[in-house]
Amino acid sequence: MYTYRPMQVEDAHQLVQIDRSETIDYVYEMQDGKLVEQNAGHECSSWDDALIVEMKERFIYELSHGGAALGAYDGDILIGFGVLGHQFRGEEQDRLVIDLMYVSRNYRRQGIATTIMNELSDEARKRGAKYLYVSSTETRSAVYFYKHQGCDITNDIDQELFAKEPLDIHMLKLL
Repeated sequence: MYTYRPMQVEDAHQLVQIDRSETIDYVYEMQDGKLVEQNAGHECSSWDDALIVEMKERFIYELSHGGAALGAYDGDILIGFGVLGHQFRGEEQDRLVIDLMYVSRNYRRQGIATTIMNELSDEARKRGAKYLYVSSTETRSAVYFYKHQGCDITNDIDQELFAKEPLDIHMLKLL
């Protein structure tokens, strides 16, 4: 079976082991406060050099500032991970962000992301958060996953996160 363990800054080099590739059949876009599904029909490749540098930088930044990360391993190979952001957000400063969440293609739909999400939710609760904030990629698979984890679409958008990824679907999970 798979093992789960906290990740540290020095584990950033392992992120390249994740195969984030995916066939994207549908994407969502927000229109007048509602999710609208659109055909996509394309293949998303795994990391290119620029994306892996960006992911490592985000990973290192969050962990260096007090965030947390959990990795899922098949032996010594990283097959999934999630990062809980360090910064409280929202008007009440009661939200922590799921900053990154990936599971390798061949390991999806085995409960790995659910385990990571549950552990990060517990960690957020321990830190005093009342909500998790998710800025989800607009793919049907990602939105479907987060909705099934108890996340709901929010109109209370974090403007900083929206500016970084305006196509994302913004969601909240009550902890």
